[in-house]
Amino acid sequence: MKTKEFDYLLRSGVSTKKNITTRENDFPQWYQDVISAADLAENGPSKGSMIIKPYGYAIWQNIQSELDKRIRSAGVPNLYFPLFIPESLLKKEENHIEGFAPEVAVVTHAGGKELEEKLIVRPTSETIMYDSFSRWIQSYRDLPLLTNQWNNVVRWELRPRLFLRSTEFLWQEGHTAHASANEADEFAKLALGIYQQVAEDVMAISVLAGEKSEAERFAGAHKTYTLEPMMQDGKALQFATSHNLGDNFAKAFDIYYSDENGEQKPVWQTSWGMSTRSIGGLIMTHSDDKGLVLPPNLAPLKVVITTVGGVNKDVESAANDIAEELDQPTLVDDRDISTGEKLYGWEKRGVPIRVEIGPRDIESKQAILVIRDTGEKKTVEITDIKSTVVEELESMQSRLLDKSKNLRESNTVKCSTEEEAVEAIKANKFAEVSFDVTAELEDKLKKIHGITVRCTPFSNPDVTVLAKAY
Repeated sequence: MKTKEFDYLLRSGVSTKKNITTRENDFPQWYQDVISAADLAENGPSKGSMIIKPYGYAIWQNIQSELDKRIRSAGVPNLYFPLFIPESLLKKEENHIEGFAPEVAVVTHAGGKELEEKLIVRPTSETIMYDSFSRWIQSYRDLPLLTNQWNNVVRWELRPRLFLRSTEFLWQEGHTAHASANEADEFAKLALGIYQQVAEDVMAISVLAGEKSEAERFAGAHKTYTLEPMMQDGKALQFATSHNLGDNFAKAFDIYYSDENGEQKPVWQTSWGMSTRSIGGLIMTHSDDKGLVLPPNLAPLKVVITTVGGVNKDVESAANDIAEELDQPTLVDDRDISTGEKLYGWEKRGVPIRVEIGPRDIESKQAILVIRDTGEKKTVEITDIKSTVVEELESMQSRLLDKSKNLRESNTVKCSTEEEAVEAIKANKFAEVSFDVTAELEDKLKKIHGITVRCTPFSNPDVTVLAKAY
């Protein structure tokens, strides 16, 4: 399926000049180099801001599409709330404002004069949404109330990094209200399950699902559930979170409902979110020293057909015929540039399959398929390209997920003492500990070693997983 959507990649060209630092030499610089070489994003003019470029935004759109259809299938409709939150609303839940105070941006002047009440630039939407929930919910018949919105949020970052930590980022945030504590907790876990589907089935990122410690909970939450994959440098990344808010916000915002007996009761709530931070996790999970690697189920462009051997109308015609035959988003690169510039450029972009075809291939009725993650080259009959592409895309998707899972499992160490855990994490591993991680120990590990509690896994609630994290 030949597509015009990515013709801009041909017009703008693909950077072959950007050298990529190796992961072994400098992992943080490698990460930045991959983003630059693939032309995904760049720093904005204000500190901590990020410009997401077309190819990077196409990846986010695919994540958004896969996530949105699963959210709506769970019965959750989309809506939208304002960007600005009156300061008085943010202050209604004490733990919440305390947790976000260092990160909030505040508008004090507008329209040429000082505002009577300061406005908070949305760091998250609990407070403004729950003010409305208090009016929308009156009876048990109004429950459950299920909502989701796609928006931008602002959290002032002291140490910004593209995708991972930016002052403004894109995300979705789901918010629900329920009649019982059990129902709310079940929905919080259901939301986390949706994120796990997208992480593993679409992005080929194997995740550890579990519950956060009290110190790592979302501000004002009763429980926080999380997905924690391992990056290639052994650090964890908080991929997505889902929060059981209990009835804390309900009491603060006066969200009560009348039950079947006419008794007034507070609702039980959840909130959950996944952001453009996931693209950072995608890069650090799959990419290599040659550049970006994209799993086929997520890649906006799945196949690029590159003509080689100079300008040749017969080759161009054959390339276009193959593109039309494929049932995948496909681009034909028939630019009159050096073969190396073509091939290395698409390698840095992470396109899953590259088809190379030239005059000799036309004569032999064959083409060469190059698989991005392994670098394997296969000579394939032109008549078999369509079926071979389908097989290779499926194999690559499965292979990337297995690789991600094996990385985490083979680098998770069982530790019986604090000292063993610290040494394991220094060696770029996850530490799985069975001893009690008290609040005092957790604070000590964080301050002295930069080690945090990632979660208590659902799969093994008798252990705690410790690691350094982004």
